[in-house]
Amino acid sequence: QVQLVESGGGLVQPGGSLRLSCAASGFTVDYYDIGWFRQAPGKERERVSCISNGDGAIIYADSVKGRFTISRDNSKNTVYLQMNSLKPEDTAVYYCATDRQYACIFTTQAPYYWGQGTQVTVSA
Repeated sequence: QVQLVESGGGLVQPGGSLRLSCAASGFTVDYYDIGWFRQAPGKERERVSCISNGDGAIIYADSVKGRFTISRDNSKNTVYLQMNSLKPEDTAVYYCATDRQYACIFTTQAPYYWGQGTQVTVSA
């Protein structure tokens, strides 16, 4: 059974850093495209980054380019989102998501499997 568990969220000051982890079970992350999404109150859900299987091509939302880095550790079956230079507008619940057919090139189709989310709060 596909399971995704996010961790690493918390409260951080503006300009600070957090590293989110997405621990996967039931599949091998190097064979799936996996996205990081976030949702804040009053805002639409936003995909912030995505990492592809195979060659590992990476996509970032314009809002996080230059600040966030997505990566995978296949030996740990985990995908990470390193978040630097955090801003208050980064405050949201962050989710990782995937499914067998999901591809980072999709712009409208959402993955089927989601983690429970981890709260990131950026505040002075």
